Amino acid sequence: MTRTHRATKFLPILAAAALALSSCGGSSAGADPTDINPTGEIEAREISWLLSRPADGGVIKTMEQIADEYAKDHPGFSLNLITTPDRPSYIQKYETLAAANKLPELFDTDATPFAQKLAGQDRMVDVDLLLKDLGLNDEYREAALNYQRFDDGSLYMVPFEFQLEFFWFNKDIFKSAGVEAPKSLDDFPAMCKALKAKGVNPIALDGQDQWPLERYMSYYPFRKTGSEYVQKLKTGEAKFSDPEGKAAAEWLQSLGEAGCFQKGFSSTGYADAQALFTSGKAAVYNTGTWELSNLATETLDADVRKDVDYFTLPTIDGSATADNEYVTPSGIGMAVNAQTYDPLVRDFLAFALERYPELYASTGALSPTTGAKTTVPKKATKLYDRAIKQANDVGSNIAMPWDTQLDPATNTRLQQELTLLVQGDITADEFVITMDATLKENVGG
Repeated sequence: MTRTHRATKFLPILAAAALALSSCGGSSAGADPTDINPTGEIEAREISWLLSRPADGGVIKTMEQIADEYAKDHPGFSLNLITTPDRPSYIQKYETLAAANKLPELFDTDATPFAQKLAGQDRMVDVDLLLKDLGLNDEYREAALNYQRFDDGSLYMVPFEFQLEFFWFNKDIFKSAGVEAPKSLDDFPAMCKALKAKGVNPIALDGQDQWPLERYMSYYPFRKTGSEYVQKLKTGEAKFSDPEGKAAAEWLQSLGEAGCFQKGFSSTGYADAQALFTSGKAAVYNTGTWELSNLATETLDADVRKDVDYFTLPTIDGSATADNEYVTPSGIGMAVNAQTYDPLVRDFLAFALERYPELYASTGALSPTTGAKTTVPKKATKLYDRAIKQANDVGSNIAMPWDTQLDPATNTRLQQELTLLVQGDITADEFVITMDATLKENVGG
């Protein structure tokens, strides 16, 4: 479930794709994104889904099962999964196909400015209207749908997942260091110093993929203003030197000075960062419920398992967001191509979206809907069940991952500069100066 960074080498291609998209003028061959119930016969054929998900993951396996079931009653139907798990490669393919007006019937996308441009050109079916027409809109978790919405509140993507991101921690290590779970983000530096003094790594971090460190950059602004700051930042209406961005940079600098992350974190991969925590060599690990099978079942070593607990994103003094509002993503969404939408696509979606929640929840995962009960594994710990139940007490304001919001060029530079900031190679002041210049170059303002 990792989100790999958008590599710099792809930027010229993506820029060209965006330019081509603009120049094509949004030609949609008369497509109407609000015509969610087209008339005509259901004629079975192959439809395709361009997606960026693990090939062996629960989403793909569930949808493959559903497609097979649908094909039994619709001979000639098949679902062609065009899978590109590597995120930078996927974005390159997706935006290039969009620019050439060759997107398939279904395609994955985050709620990015690029996707919103497609929607504005009437090239994506209005999912709000579709779910209402199918009688499914009230089935979905509010937070799951909100994660997929554009800043104007419109909805053009269907969620297939729902996750909660926690700070997992080792109670025994905390006790030996004389610290408690932080109540405020401002408690992190002191917590790290106390843990480091005991000879343990305070926080295990996958620095190699870069997006986990970017999560930390998003936390302080979210607690100060909710999603408002990043919404303005990505369009150039806000700056990194604004109070929210400056506070975030100074907080990240303080984490680096306190030695919060393991030595050499920038070259530590996802599996190795997780291993630091699961082996008891790190006290804290920030990750999502997609890791429940590794952190809340008997898969975890017994010596560590008994001491594992979690806390949610702490607030700050005067926080604009509530305790139960934090990072609760519903993953990359699925958009429906308005140009190829016909009675078959609608009928398959009606069947799939009705069938999906129960099948997906049976894998032990959280469904994006409220009615499907997650099957908790027999070898799960009490934390597994607690985490599942916590999904029913999530606020509507979501801490959006910045790598799904910022333009690729700004995002890549941000990830690079964050590593330098936390390593102590640059100061918070130098960081915001560089990032303001980068933002101005890429989006203006």
